[in-house]
Order: sequence, then structure tokens, then C-alpha cells
Amino acid sequence: MRLLLLLLTLAFSVHAAEQKPNIVVIVADDLGYADVTFNPQHPKEIVTPNLDSLAKAGVICRQGYVTGHVCSPTRAGLMLGRYQQRLGLYTGGEAGSGVPMSEKLFPQYLKPAGYATGQFGKWHLGPDLAWSPALRGFDEVFGFLGRGAHDYFKLDDPNDPIYRGKEVVKETGYLTDRLGEETAAFITKHKAGPFFAYLAFNAVHAPLQAPEDEIAKFNTGNKDRDARLAMGKRMDDAIGKVMTALKDGGVWENTLLFFISDNGGPLAQSADNTPLRGGKHTDYEGGIRVPFLICWPSQLKPGEWLSPVSSLDILPTALAAAGIATPAEMRLDGQNLLPLLKGETQPQSRDFFWCSGSDEGWWAVRSGDWKLVGEKDKLGLFDLSKDVSEANDLAKQMPEKVAELTKLHDAWLADMAKPVKAGEKRYDATATGEENPEKKRRRTKRRSSDPAPQR
Repeated sequence: MRLLLLLLTLAFSVHAAEQKPNIVVIVADDLGYADVTFNPQHPKEIVTPNLDSLAKAGVICRQGYVTGHVCSPTRAGLMLGRYQQRLGLYTGGEAGSGVPMSEKLFPQYLKPAGYATGQFGKWHLGPDLAWSPALRGFDEVFGFLGRGAHDYFKLDDPNDPIYRGKEVVKETGYLTDRLGEETAAFITKHKAGPFFAYLAFNAVHAPLQAPEDEIAKFNTGNKDRDARLAMGKRMDDAIGKVMTALKDGGVWENTLLFFISDNGGPLAQSADNTPLRGGKHTDYEGGIRVPFLICWPSQLKPGEWLSPVSSLDILPTALAAAGIATPAEMRLDGQNLLPLLKGETQPQSRDFFWCSGSDEGWWAVRSGDWKLVGEKDKLGLFDLSKDVSEANDLAKQMPEKVAELTKLHDAWLADMAKPVKAGEKRYDATATGEENPEKKRRRTKRRSSDPAPQR
């Protein structure tokens, strides 16, 4: 009997490996790093049982990064598989105004391989129908196009409509619930597979709205915090519906599922990013390191992955799982994580880059365990292997390391396009008139003695 069970298990594994996996990508909005139960430092009031179940079935990436400290830049990078700055998209306003229609996005790789494709929720990569996901490779669409701040109860607002495909629909209910229901229905409809579902919540982004009976379950003494927790719980319920649809449809084992937040939680709205410093709108760890899960039950053993990974890795990993070759002329900035997660190769040191342009003034680079953060004309250097909270700034003690990482970031930034809107790639105090006059005088004198540049 034991031998028979082993043979059946092996036969199932071989069969699953021969099938193209279904792919599900779930993106939360503004979720705090510690606002999930699979963070061991989560506050006691957190209730996310379905995410916890997903984490136990998958790989928890403890150092999972996104490419932007606000919504749309990260979403652009995820859909492109490339740094959004390559297209001049540095800020939320730039990425939210539209990714060029000439660019190939995630579902456009999968459709030719026979995937049914569905997008549910927040798009934020173009403000009107000309940029609709229905025109970017998605067969089925249910959601809204604009910014993250969609009302959760008013689903028939003509100024911020809900679309099914390219048609405006009048909906009722709680938006987070509806997104989970629509995604689950898509999975059930296409369970014969393969399918790609992109579930992009606007939860837990403001406005902080949830059903009153849900909010009443929490009593932290902070009304905003109670509402945020209720929103997180409702999002977790919606994710539970998606997981149930996968299991009931018999496709759970052969579904590659990713879960991330688009950026760190906003501290001003009572998010918890423990043990990280900062939050949304910063390039400290609390703004760019997020809850990050990868689950593929038939292929990946549950556990923790401690090496850094990026949201840029999601597309190349999905393409590799689906057996889809990336065109030689299309340079993706992420890497296929499957050989690493399966133990076939060992992790190598990687470099990660962030930049929000001169107007916001934030930039950062991580190389190995070293991270340099720029906030306008202020620099901070941190050894993340010893100081994940970025509490010990070593910039003054290690100017050589600061210079090394600055040079690394400069080289990366030179490959990026100029911002599509006003401003430069990086903040320059001399251009804004904020530099100390004496400092400027010394800098000018020093430059005048430099050798002439080679041409």
C-alpha cells in the first residue's frame, strides 16, 4: 500500500510538471509589514488566518522588496518585469498617468501560450479607457482605472466607475468582497486551465472604510487602526475565497501564487511595519520591504527564504514556470526564482535600486547586506545583516562604502530614462538653491582644479 501511494504521488507530480501551471498574483495596497500573522512580530490584534494558511503552504520571503514606495510605480514594474524608471516613471503621478501602450505587459506574454487572463481591482496604470487593462492583454476585467482611493461602498460613482471589460457597470456591496468573488468566479470558470488571475486590491488603502460590524470586532483605542484592521480582515476573507476556488476546482496543487503589498504601510494611517524603519513614501525598509509569499504546492516546499527577492522577479519566475521564453530583445530586470527555491542553485549577491526622481528626492541602493539611502541631500548607510531597523547610520564612519554605493547607483541611474514629467532623475540641492553658500563655494573651487573630462 505504501509503495502504491508513493507511485501515485510520483505520477501526480510528473503530470503536474507537464501541465502549464495556473498563475495568480495578489497585490495588497499599503499593507504594513507587521500587519499579517506570518510576521512573527505582528501585534496581537492582527487577524489574517487565510494569509497565514497560505504562508504555511508556501515560501515566506522575509526580504521581499518592491520597486516603489508608493502604489503605481511598483505596479508598473510588476507588469513590465523591468524597473519602471526605464520608461521615465519615477513617481505615482507618472506611472499612474499611463504605461506606454507600446510596452508588453505580463498577460501579453501568457495569452499566446493559451492562458485565459483576468484582472480584478485597481489598475492605476492609466486614468481612462485608453489605458484599460482590457486593451493590455486581459480577457476579463473587473475593477477601476484610477487612483487607490476608491470608495469601498459607493460602487456606482460616475466619476470613478467600476468597469467590466470596457463597460461601466453599477455595482453594490463592499468592494473588497466583490473583488474576491469575481476572482473566485474567474478561477472556477477557467479551472480547466491554464489561467492567469491578477487580483489587485485597493485594500487597505484609504479611505479607511469597512462594514461597521467588522470594525466593532476590534478595539485598539484608535479608530483608524480599528478600521484598517477590519479592512485587512475583509481582504483576508477575500483571499480565502480565492484559495477555496482553487481547491474546489482541483487546481490548487498546480497553481503558482504570489502575494505582495505594493509598498510599505503608511505610518500616518496607523500601519505597523515592525521591525522596519519608516513607511510608505520613504526608501527606508518600511517603505519598500513588504509581506511577500510564493506558493506552488506541487513544486515548492513550504518554508522561509531569507535572501532578498524583488517584485521584478515575479514575471520571469511565472514565465519560466509556464515554459515561456523571454524574447532576446526584451531585457527583464528580475530573475527566475524557481531554481533557488527548489534548491537547485545557491543565491548570489544581488543589487537592488530605487529612485523617485528629483521632486521627491528619495533614492536607495542595496548591494549584498549594505544599503545606502538618499533623502534629498542627506545620506544614510546601513548594514542590514546587523541592523534591519536602520537605526545605526554608518555614513560618516565609512565614506568609502558611501562612495562605492553611490557610484553603483549612478551607473544604474545612467541607464534609466529621464522622468516623463518635470524634474530630473535625482535631487540636486545646487539646482534648488538650498545648498549652503560656503559649501557651494568650496565645491566650485574644487571642480575648477579638476582635470578636464575625457571625451
